[in-house]
Amino acid sequence: MPEASNVLPAREYLLVALTSAVVTFLLVGLVRKLAFRIGAVAYPRQRDVHTKPMPRMGGLAMYGGVLGGMLLAHQLPVLRAAFDFSDDPWAVIVGGGVIVLVGVLDDRFELDSLTKLAGQVTSAGILVLFGLQWLLFWVPWGDDGAGTGSLLVLDQNQGALLTVLLAVTMVNAMNFVDGLDGLAAGIGLIAAAATCTFSIGVLARNGGDVGSYPPALIAATLAGACLGFLPHNFNPARIFMGDSGSMLIGLMLAAATTSASGKLNYSSTVVTKDLLGLLSPLVVVAAVLFVPLLDLLMAVVRRTRRGESPFSADKMHLHHRLLEIGHSQRRAVLLIYLWAGVLAFGAVALTLFDVAVVAWCLAIGLLLALLVSAIPRLRELKRS
Repeated sequence: MPEASNVLPAREYLLVALTSAVVTFLLVGLVRKLAFRIGAVAYPRQRDVHTKPMPRMGGLAMYGGVLGGMLLAHQLPVLRAAFDFSDDPWAVIVGGGVIVLVGVLDDRFELDSLTKLAGQVTSAGILVLFGLQWLLFWVPWGDDGAGTGSLLVLDQNQGALLTVLLAVTMVNAMNFVDGLDGLAAGIGLIAAAATCTFSIGVLARNGGDVGSYPPALIAATLAGACLGFLPHNFNPARIFMGDSGSMLIGLMLAAATTSASGKLNYSSTVVTKDLLGLLSPLVVVAAVLFVPLLDLLMAVVRRTRRGESPFSADKMHLHHRLLEIGHSQRRAVLLIYLWAGVLAFGAVALTLFDVAVVAWCLAIGLLLALLVSAIPRLRELKRS
């Protein structure tokens, strides 16, 4: 059985994240040259915001950063326990490698949607094969009026199906949001940082149980990879992450939250904060991906109403609308960062601090984000 440690390895996680960031940052230059050499280049289209050919495949550098962070963690005596007592990190390494390979092929040859979906399902299936899947799921009913909710115990097939569906949904949500310089990398950084914060909170509640190390490790390496890629990708970008990067972010977020779900204490309780704690993996993911998931849903409805395929492209995404009302590219990206950050860290704070105080702060933060987003419209109304 894993032994508990009284000292949380926060410094080790920070070191792993910084290592992932440095490795990613250094690899981007090599990947950029490789992308130009093999023709993995995005040429401007009518719906695109960029105006000149841009190399893709940035996800390859990000995956290199993830491997660098994982390698360091494997060599650190404290974090090596994440590999000794769990196969979750190995699941991410192998599954991430497969989805990056699919993404690289798409960045170069533009694969059809069914082929990409097959690659996404295969990568999610690899997570399941390594034992990284949902086993228990808390629901707020079935308690005979006691107010404690109940647990759904999932068999192997149900857990595998739920894991694959969550992973594929998150992969495609991150893929949809990758439309402006730095947007997907920034949202990935926010999501991973929030998930890492939550996972360290779970680790603290479990008394430093080393069995709870993997989710924070997965999130820390992803946060570092996004951080290292962002300087190359923020407007004006010198490289795009491509599907190889956006799909890697989605898969690793799904892996981190699925791993965290298996480390929660599912004891019956009626305390609101504890109930939120039981649901936190999904709450954090839903919060941080609210913007891309809403954008995905609106795109499907919009295209279906026009009689088009849900996978057809257009220039009506949320980031396009922010540009239309008068925001610059940088300001539009920063606004979406603000929305994602308020929602994600608000969800994490609900599990750590007083619910009423956090709810008020969250409401104020959302109101501020709404007002800042509407500034161009308010200026137009003032002029008229």
